[in-house]
Amino acid sequence: MKLVSWNVNGFRAVCNKGNFQNYFHEVDADIFCLQETKLQEGQMDFDLEGYHSYWNFAEKKGYSGTAIFTKEEPIAVTYGLDIEKYDQEGRVITMVFENFNLVTVYTPNSKRVLTRLDYRMEWEDAFLDYIKRLDVHKPVIFCGDLNVAHQEIDLKNPKTNRKSAGFSDQEREKFSALLEEGFVDTYRYLYPDQEDAYSWWSYLGKAREKNSGWRLDYFVVSERLQNQIKEAKISNHIMGSDHCPIELEINI
Repeated sequence: MKLVSWNVNGFRAVCNKGNFQNYFHEVDADIFCLQETKLQEGQMDFDLEGYHSYWNFAEKKGYSGTAIFTKEEPIAVTYGLDIEKYDQEGRVITMVFENFNLVTVYTPNSKRVLTRLDYRMEWEDAFLDYIKRLDVHKPVIFCGDLNVAHQEIDLKNPKTNRKSAGFSDQEREKFSALLEEGFVDTYRYLYPDQEDAYSWWSYLGKAREKNSGWRLDYFVVSERLQNQIKEAKISNHIMGSDHCPIELEINI
């Protein structure tokens, strides 16, 4: 099974550029997850032949939002964490399949000078509790823009970003704690020492051209699935967003 995750930073924009359609048909994923769609219901008429489409829209216009396109129709679909203060921004979609649970997530950004860090810390606890409850019933695959570079190897300039959103000690510790609860970062499982592997670049200072980036996008799986991981890729040649797509191939 092939899965893809991509923070498109505006679905209409990436479609208008043509990047999404070309890549979508080229990659031919079984499940394709989006974050930061920035859409409201009815704003865009979009249909992909051969796929079932599911959307979670933020209440705020032009903000956040997630989507999943899947060839196989899921047994059940839910939206959000079932916690009101977190479910207004369209950040989570969960699908139940026969052998696993799939979650796509767009984790809240802690913002400049960490003004939203307290909210982010509470979110992290709620999300971990959520996926642990899912994991009791079936193994979990979750993916998306997690807004954290976990280790120093996961960003170009770790020393100067220690207190930046996405690389604060608090955010990194929360991701470590999540993995310790029985989950696996699929890319680092296969490539523990791979350097210069990034999925996000600032639009400023020719960062992408210089590959001065951060690895913020992940596929994470329940530990009992780790031996079924075939490949994990960062498709940094795909343009159209400040993030690039990531791919997971897994026997499931």
